[in-house]
Amino acid sequence: MTAARALWTWVAACAVGAGLVLLAAGRDWFTVTYGARRAAVPAAELAPALGPAAWAALAAVVAVLATRGVWRRVVGGVMALCGAGVLAWTWQGGRADAALRIAAQKIPMAGTDALNATPATAWPLVAGVGGLLLVCGGAVAVLRGAGWPGMSDRYDRRGSGSAGAGRAAAGAPSERALWDAIDLGADPTIDSEHGEHGEHGEHGEHGEHGEHREHRER
Repeated sequence: MTAARALWTWVAACAVGAGLVLLAAGRDWFTVTYGARRAAVPAAELAPALGPAAWAALAAVVAVLATRGVWRRVVGGVMALCGAGVLAWTWQGGRADAALRIAAQKIPMAGTDALNATPATAWPLVAGVGGLLLVCGGAVAVLRGAGWPGMSDRYDRRGSGSAGAGRAAAGAPSERALWDAIDLGADPTIDSEHGEHGEHGEHGEHGEHGEHREHRER
């Protein structure tokens, strides 16, 4: 796998991880019942830091593309920390006792012993998978990110190509210059031929002077 392909595979994996965390952070993780009453407990109340951690991870993905060297490793470390935080907050927010405490505040005159919490197992699991992808992505960026290409490489290649084309274009007369010469009554083709003949004549004259000088010395 080439370095560019490895970079974009990493970007896709980290984007998927952050997307999973954002998806789980917007869902209800528990449904608490008290007799005939029900109260939904969302992830925003159980683990409010999941959303900011996911957005920070997405920002780190962009920062890895824009940086190189040591800074890329630093950003990878930040992403790994975001993923570790997601795992910790998922573990804490996915506990039934946390949902019961929050539901007890929503249902007056109901103690935690009288409440029954039904978890939505899928969403904490989704958040955990996303956090694990972010931890692994951050570790990979720290260990192997230095060998990945950066955004500046593409612009450097384009700049060198345009500079070479500019130098090549500067060596030949432009079409506008040829038309201006014709308007002034000059024939640019004849002028170029005179230039070539002048060069040849100059070389020939130098050659003749050299031969005469050598004859005199003899």
